[in-house]
Amino acid sequence: MKVLAVSEDRRNLEDIRTVASGIDLITELVCHEGVLTGMTSLPTKGDVDVLMLDCRHGSIAPLADVERLGDFYPNLHTILIVDQESPELLLRALRLGVREVLKSPLVAEEVGAAFRRILQKSVAQPKGEGHVLAFMSCKGGSGASFLATNLGYVLAERTGKRVLLIDLNLQFGDAVLYVSDRRPSISLIDVVRDIRHVDMSLIKSAAVDILPNFGVISAPEDPTVSVDIRPSHIESLVRFARANFDYVLLDVGRSLDTCTIQALDLADQVYPVLQLTLPFLRDAKRLFDVFRSLDYGTTKIRPILNRVERSPGDLTEEDADRLLSYKVYATLPNHYKSVTASVNQGVPILRLDAGSPVASGLLDLVAKITGQDVRGGGRGIFSRLFARS
Repeated sequence: MKVLAVSEDRRNLEDIRTVASGIDLITELVCHEGVLTGMTSLPTKGDVDVLMLDCRHGSIAPLADVERLGDFYPNLHTILIVDQESPELLLRALRLGVREVLKSPLVAEEVGAAFRRILQKSVAQPKGEGHVLAFMSCKGGSGASFLATNLGYVLAERTGKRVLLIDLNLQFGDAVLYVSDRRPSISLIDVVRDIRHVDMSLIKSAAVDILPNFGVISAPEDPTVSVDIRPSHIESLVRFARANFDYVLLDVGRSLDTCTIQALDLADQVYPVLQLTLPFLRDAKRLFDVFRSLDYGTTKIRPILNRVERSPGDLTEEDADRLLSYKVYATLPNHYKSVTASVNQGVPILRLDAGSPVASGLLDLVAKITGQDVRGGGRGIFSRLFARS
């Protein structure tokens, strides 16, 4: 790939040149000292595959110029190099299609991983056989973690498919507690620290088994160690899981950062979870604007309305469709008693109270996702085991 590196700082350019010299994917590197204010000193159209834009040491990211360059270079991929990931900067960059943000100091391994991701997206490598489904809260308290974990249980129990849930809510994830009362001995951070040697034995040792065919890899117990988890780790783990499981569920929490975006990019479908209230719809609209800027189409984004109660004067599903510009994919009813009991006991709601409206709604949702009839016990792993005996 042909690379253009731009920085106002000559030392930073030399730093980029040194790191780039060890990356085989870079066939040509052009360094430009200055700012992106004019095209006359830059390579001609079609001569650049990747722009490495240095924003360290107080430099301001010239995102308006990045947008202008996108018109001049139709297939340009941009890598921002920053001192710290500012949420405001990240959101602006995402809206311009920037997927790669690297923090200082530059590490050759991370830069190389970013170029490999760019190459993989450029050549559109085929995916593994498994389906990757990401669940994201539009606002705190949406019930996304409850939904993701219990959906994973229903998928495994009623279809017999191999299901793995990865808790990517890196700061305060507690997905495993929704379906188990066991504390995991190791977590996601232990997996990514050995990501070069990831195999099924590592996955099995990390996952808390809820069923023989359903496990959960928990988020780090200590939120401070989450800074060690990189987008390249997420990519390697999700690609491996896709190749070895029928369904990979990602509970990505609510924050937008480089790891979250990597997970959403890899997902076949994204299920934003919200409730039918104005605060939820307002936050959901902001999130969906980001989805549109990331070129996530209507087939990828599948909004789920949770805790729905139908009373005169309440907002409706049609109101949500109109406000969000993405059609609501499914609704789940509110049933406080059964959900609270399930959460407090750490028992999947289908096991605890199969007759509850929420369990019924989950069965309908799984049927819609899989295209299978999963009511009446279906042909899950247990029914098939007993059928053999």
